Amino acid sequence: MLPELPPLPALTRAEAELIDRYLEIVDLLGRVNPARPGDTYRSLRAAQALVGKAVALRDAVTLMHRRGETELHAETLARALRVLDGERRTARVTLPPRTGH
Repeated sequence: MLPELPPLPALTRAEAELIDRYLEIVDLLGRVNPARPGDTYRSLRAAQALVGKAVALRDAVTLMHRRGETELHAETLARALRVLDGERRTARVTLPPRTGH
């Protein structure tokens, strides 16, 4: 049985779109990360997908701006990222800890 997750904070539709697109890009960057083991084909596929996802992220932020959502509510958006496993997902983008030194 899955653990009970806290509810997502209240987000506008545009904020939710921003979070979703951001996490998609983070996941792809984690697959491309040259400091992580894997094969070049996986990295190539992720790099190719980044182009379209970057456009979708730009469109999400553009929509927010056009709707008059001119401020990113960082605390609320960070809570949403945590509920959606953002800490683990973004950790794959960083350098792994040194080993053997």
